[in-house]
Amino acid sequence: MRIAVYLPLLLSLLAPLVARPLSERCEPRLATWLLTVSTAVLAAASTVSLGLLAVTGLIRIPLLADLGHWSAHAAQRDDPAEPAIALVAGLLLGFAMLAASRVLWRRARSLAAAARQAACMPTPDGLVVVDDDTPDAFALPGLPGRVVVSTGMLHALEEGEHDILLAHERAHLTAHHYLFVAFAGLGAAANPLLRPLARAVGYTVERWADERAAVVTGDRARVARTLGKAALAGHHTPDRTRAPGLALGILGHRSPLKGAGPVPRRVAALLAPPLRRHPGLILATAALLTVAAGATAEAGHDLHLLLEFIGA
Repeated sequence: MRIAVYLPLLLSLLAPLVARPLSERCEPRLATWLLTVSTAVLAAASTVSLGLLAVTGLIRIPLLADLGHWSAHAAQRDDPAEPAIALVAGLLLGFAMLAASRVLWRRARSLAAAARQAACMPTPDGLVVVDDDTPDAFALPGLPGRVVVSTGMLHALEEGEHDILLAHERAHLTAHHYLFVAFAGLGAAANPLLRPLARAVGYTVERWADERAAVVTGDRARVARTLGKAALAGHHTPDRTRAPGLALGILGHRSPLKGAGPVPRRVAALLAPPLRRHPGLILATAALLTVAAGATAEAGHDLHLLLEFIGA
C-alpha cells in the first residue's frame, strides 16, 4: 500500500500528455470512448485512493479504533501513511465528493430542463426551426431529442449545406454525446487533474459528429466549408437559447476564432484523410487504466490485511 495507493494519483498527472494524442490521432468515436473511460476509471481510482489514505488516519483515533475493534497503538505503529498525509487525503476526498455531487446535481437538473424544453417543441421529424436572426444550431437532448436551428443559421448557409448541418446535430442525438460529456465532466470534478481529458471529450464528440456528417454527405471538403461558414456566422452567438451544459452544437464549446481553437482544428481534420484506429494509443491507454485499477485493488487489499492485523 505504501506505493500502490499513490499510483492512481500519479497517473492522473499524465492526463495532459494523453488527451491531445488521443483526440488528434485516433478515430473520433474510439477516442471519445477511450477518453471518457479513462476519465471515469482514473477519477474512481484516485477517489478510492484518497479514501484509503483517509482511513489510515481515522484508525489512529482511539475512539474510532474502539468502534472498529482495532488497536490504535498497533495502527500508529504499522500505519503505512503519515498522519499529515492522511489528513490532506481526507480533506481532498471531502472536496472531491462535494464537487462531484454539485456537478451531478447540476447535470441532472439540466437534463430534466432539456427534456421539458424538448417536450414543448412538438415536431414530426425532430427538427425545430426558431425564428431568430442570430445564427445558431444545436442538439437538445430529450425523449426524444430535438435539433434546434435558427432562421439566421439557415440563411447563413446555402440550401445544399443544410443537410450537413442537420446530419451533424442528429449525430449528437443518436450517439448520446451529452452523456459522454457529462461523465467526463463528473470525473474531472472529482479529480481536477483530469480536466484536460474532459475538455478533449468535448472536442472529440464534435469531431465524431463532423465525421458522421461527412459519411452521410460523402464530401469531407464540403463539410469543412460548411463548418467554417457556420463558425464565422455564429461566433457572436449567445447561449441564451440553449439548456446550460447540455446543448451540443456545430459551433462547439469555444469561440471558433481564438487562435488554433477547436473549429480550425476540426476543419483541418476534415480536410485531411480520415483517422484510423491507433493500436499503440489503445494499448497504452489500456495499460495505464489496468495499472490504475490494479494499484487501487492492491492498496485496498493491503488495507484490509492491516485492519485484520490490528484487530483487537
